[in-house]
Amino acid sequence: MTRAVDVVVIGSGVAGLSTALGLAATRDVLLLSAGDGSTPWAQGGVSAAYGEDDPLDHWRDTDIAGAGFCDPRNVRALVEEGPQRLAELIAHGARFDRNADGSLSRTLEGGHSRPRIVHAGGDATGAEVHRALRTAVQRTSVRTMTGRTVGLVQSDSGSIVGVLVENGNQLTQIDARAVVVATGGIGNAYLASTNPSSVRGDGIALALRAGASLVDMEFVQFHPTALRTGETSGQLPLVTEAVRGEGAVLRDAHGRRIMDGLHPRADLAPRDVVARAIEATMRRDGSDHVWLDATGVAPDILRRRFPTVLASCARIGVDMLSEQIPVAPAEHFLCGGVRTDRNGATDVPGLYAVGEVAATGVHGANRLASNSLLEGLVFGRRVATALTLELPAADHGSSHEVTLGEDREPERIRTILSRYAGIRRDGAGLNAAADELETAGTGPLATVARSVIVAATARQDSRGCHWRSDHPHSDSRWDDHIVVRLDEGGRPTTRQLQRSPA
Repeated sequence: MTRAVDVVVIGSGVAGLSTALGLAATRDVLLLSAGDGSTPWAQGGVSAAYGEDDPLDHWRDTDIAGAGFCDPRNVRALVEEGPQRLAELIAHGARFDRNADGSLSRTLEGGHSRPRIVHAGGDATGAEVHRALRTAVQRTSVRTMTGRTVGLVQSDSGSIVGVLVENGNQLTQIDARAVVVATGGIGNAYLASTNPSSVRGDGIALALRAGASLVDMEFVQFHPTALRTGETSGQLPLVTEAVRGEGAVLRDAHGRRIMDGLHPRADLAPRDVVARAIEATMRRDGSDHVWLDATGVAPDILRRRFPTVLASCARIGVDMLSEQIPVAPAEHFLCGGVRTDRNGATDVPGLYAVGEVAATGVHGANRLASNSLLEGLVFGRRVATALTLELPAADHGSSHEVTLGEDREPERIRTILSRYAGIRRDGAGLNAAADELETAGTGPLATVARSVIVAATARQDSRGCHWRSDHPHSDSRWDDHIVVRLDEGGRPTTRQLQRSPA
């Protein structure tokens, strides 16, 4: 079965929904979904220089958290356009928490110099953002289809001209003049992640196999505080760092504060700093977790602000009002991805990427808390605007299929990536990982794992969420990006690319 539309958007999280909504009035759009992705699970909120806040302060905080590795022009777009996108989201019906005077309630999270994170349902912001955008899209002419995208259709001249969608036993080809990949990150390529199981790097694998470049794949962010449930793999409940924003502190097995003296912002340091401190504490103490102590926070604040965290803790028998919470880092967010320009275009004609799957440079070497939903809103609109102004020309030549391939022993792939490309890395381990992945197949998990490993091997310094114990310091010789592409034999290779000037 074959269908034809102007634009196919793959993914129905904040980035995909924002793109589809922005295109609805001018283009024939099909929105493909294999699940809702990570957006509904986001707890903390949306960071935006809204009201009296200054976009320049937001820019500085983003750049500091990103270890000075951010693309300054794209960060400027993020912080300057963010307030308008947030206002539009509210106009679409998003119900954010408000103060008694009707103003938006804002909280503080790690890496932020002031409270600028708006939230909904206390700690259910992602679910509310997703609901509002999905409802808005349902009011438009955008068509939706459920199924997993298993391939791209590429013309012999190199343009992407459609997708292959699998739904049950049925395979459907959808022809399109542009395809927007908004499939999220790579969480399920690791053993433990805050992402749902559907987030496994499919879009990254498809783009790479079609000839697109990846960039900054070594920068995999680990959230410092996933709930330690006793499970060693799969999706772990998140304990939003907004809990620390309200006054909770991290403690070791002896009750000592972990972050004292390690960073000026202590428990509200950027995520990479906190995650490394927790990992070092766990390694020193021979423990699989540390403790998050929220017992000093007023119970009414905890009940009102964190109903999701309260419920998650209760499910493992912990009362966070009176007991400390067992937490440990887990894979959370990919700061790199498919290389794009400011409007989401990749280096493959007709192929666009947006959201976590894309590498716009706004996160640098480590994402600032609550900038992810904002990125989806801002750059989803930018992609939509670009495709509204001009669609790629139709290519009616002969074509071929670019498919995902198959993973061999997926659990072994996750184990390899978790063991050798976690918070702490070194050259010997990365080389061992490359060897062990030789027989892993050609599926999305194997493709993602190899891409992370070759990029982490190439970057022989430490910055942001990429920390190598054999090269523990930042080195100016590695100020360029690490680009990953496939060679003629289908193997990931790397090269350096000079960073964009300010």
